[in-house]
Amino acid sequence: MAEDLVIIEGTRAEKYASLYPQIQSLLAGETDKYANLANIAAAVHEVFGFFWVGFYLTKENQLVLGPFQGPVACTRIPFHKGVCGHAYTTKETVLVPDVEAFPGHIACASASKSEIVLPAIVNGEVVLVFDLDSDQLADFSEVDQQGLEKIIRLIEESWTSWV
Repeated sequence: MAEDLVIIEGTRAEKYASLYPQIQSLLAGETDKYANLANIAAAVHEVFGFFWVGFYLTKENQLVLGPFQGPVACTRIPFHKGVCGHAYTTKETVLVPDVEAFPGHIACASASKSEIVLPAIVNGEVVLVFDLDSDQLADFSEVDQQGLEKIIRLIEESWTSWV
């Protein structure tokens, strides 16, 4: 089945508003978590053109690379390392305008300049983090945080029905 993504011109807020129902449609009826995460990463990457968009799943007492779009990435991240680890341990979104200024930043790609990481929490536990990197400084804002947190809520609500 072919899936088409409608990409609108407009502000980031307008793009998130357009993207969200399309992600809902992509997920409708699909229960495979990897297929769903892959489509979410691809849709966000395609609409916004961020340098790297992907997921790290909680596995084997660390964060392990899951579906993503962009250049090759770090495969495993300890829970207490980098921006992803910070989002995992604090259970909060972390918005970093300049990754070089973030203590303990893990440089998986030297082109990464700013980052936002959002944890997905199910039954009180972080099941994954959604990691987005830009090759531009200060590329993420509260608009991105709000739009991406809505996508995270969708993942959290669907997680237990995915296999």
